[in-house]
Amino acid sequence: MAWLWLIVGGCFEVGFTTCLRYVDGFRNVPWTLGFLASVTLSMGLLEVASRAIPMGTAYAVWGGIGALGTVLVGIAFFGEPLSAVRGLLILGVVACIAGLKMTA
Repeated sequence: MAWLWLIVGGCFEVGFTTCLRYVDGFRNVPWTLGFLASVTLSMGLLEVASRAIPMGTAYAVWGGIGALGTVLVGIAFFGEPLSAVRGLLILGVVACIAGLKMTA
């Protein structure tokens, strides 16, 4: 169950990084509330998951999910480029996350 919480927490990390795009110095209240809710849930779920998963592994996987998800959201919704090199690096992040899960 800890791995599920970690994955969900990583998804909320994508939520808070996406909200950051719109908070406008924390003046945009709805996006700021979304950011605060997402960051709270994300960090809280990381803490819950780290009770059963080694902290270094949990943090690396959580951060990797957040980074990968944020890149994919940027490509899908904000017109960020996807080059061959960028695609290979994304695959490298996925491979590292999978490797950490298999060794934990």
